[in-house]
Amino acid sequence: MHYHNFGRTGRPVSNVGFGAWQIGGDWGSVSEDDGRQALNAALDSGINFIDTADVYGDGRSEKIVADVLASRGGEKPFVATKAGRRLNPHTAEGYNLENLEAFVDRSLNNLRMERLDLVQLHCPPTEAFYRPDVFEALDTLKSKGKIAEYGVSVEKVEEALKAIEYPGVASVQIIYNIFRQRPASLFFKEAKRRNVAVIVRVPLASGLLSGKITRDTAFDSSDHRNFNRNGEAFDVGETFAGVPFEIALDAVEEVRKHVPGGTAMAAFALRWILMNEAVTVAIPGARNAEQAKANASASDLPAISANVMSAMEEIYRSRIAAHVHQRW
Repeated sequence: MHYHNFGRTGRPVSNVGFGAWQIGGDWGSVSEDDGRQALNAALDSGINFIDTADVYGDGRSEKIVADVLASRGGEKPFVATKAGRRLNPHTAEGYNLENLEAFVDRSLNNLRMERLDLVQLHCPPTEAFYRPDVFEALDTLKSKGKIAEYGVSVEKVEEALKAIEYPGVASVQIIYNIFRQRPASLFFKEAKRRNVAVIVRVPLASGLLSGKITRDTAFDSSDHRNFNRNGEAFDVGETFAGVPFEIALDAVEEVRKHVPGGTAMAAFALRWILMNEAVTVAIPGARNAEQAKANASASDLPAISANVMSAMEEIYRSRIAAHVHQRW
């Protein structure tokens, strides 16, 4: 396992982390026992960065994380959570000190922590990034000792670039994978220049880049790959990275041709992400211990050749970019 400093915090984190959305909800049936086993396997593999949110299973994910860490003892991993999606209606005005402090207090209780390592605004409306008072509220929570650092989780490159203009933003979480390559063209350079940590989510395009999904794959009614296929519940970019399903499956077959023998496609797709030096940590999810171990193995894969990297760029340019590049 390889480690990078988490931006200017100086805290070392594994370059493959554990995304805890799946053990919370919206991915079909994942038992709490399987969730615990998955997280334990990730930690046993050297992963020391966990990403969760207060809305994942209405707190279920945060509570599972707390249970596992309490049972293990020892040095605690870096735990990042998120706040804001509990707002109803979900408006920029709702990202005020009163609401954010209530969300932080709830997460402190769920995670059994005295201070949150990192709280991220959870994909707020674009307007929120143009309101200094939102970030002043986070500064206040930091001064109160309730959070150590704060960052943002974004949908759009525009939001990421605006967020890092605020000096207190320590990290940006953004979608980046073989099917969503736009962040590398400008945002990553700016984040690296400002020493802002980059957390990559949806690294496998909701499982598409595992190479295991087919046209016949059936998704449970509680799985966002069923109920959010067209953005019915939240931003469609969170499901299959926003790529139309049939088009994505055809592109997956093109990617498969370039995966080295003996390497799982999921591990290859994660290694592709880690080729960019601006990436601090990628956070694939896992439904069970086997998936968690397989994800962790990507950290130790050899570098991908320049020819294969060029092939991935061409697949994106010719098959995918028209559907996603300017949208996010």
